[in-house]
Amino acid sequence: MAEFRDSIEIAAPPETVFEYLTSNEGMTAWMGQYADLDPTPGGQFAVDVAGYPIRGEYLIVEPPRRVVFSWGFPGNEELPTGASTVEFVLTATNTGTHVDLCHSDLPDTAVRGHADGWSHFMPRLRLVGAGLDAGADCWHPSTG
Repeated sequence: MAEFRDSIEIAAPPETVFEYLTSNEGMTAWMGQYADLDPTPGGQFAVDVAGYPIRGEYLIVEPPRRVVFSWGFPGNEELPTGASTVEFVLTATNTGTHVDLCHSDLPDTAVRGHADGWSHFMPRLRLVGAGLDAGADCWHPSTG
């Protein structure tokens, strides 16, 4: 199994950024067209991204510094519902929030596609977290 890591700086306090990881409206502002979230340990994590349903559950919710949820695709043998883990750690800085992302427990063959997705969505999180509009999202997974 493998992992993907990334980090960004957002010009907003952790409390603001946290809402973009735990609310339906916040999540869909930067990732996905649909979200049904219950940000409590054991609560549902359901987001549709580019027509793909991502399903899992919230594992750890520590406002406003840490969010961990499971991640996978219903019916997918390689990465089924809840098979991988996504962790966001939010650290207050003088200018806002430092965000560390770790997506772990990924099959080696899934790392490239998820790296492509996170490389697209993390800058969108930076924009909306700072109060800007990320615009319409036309991202689709690469097929090569």
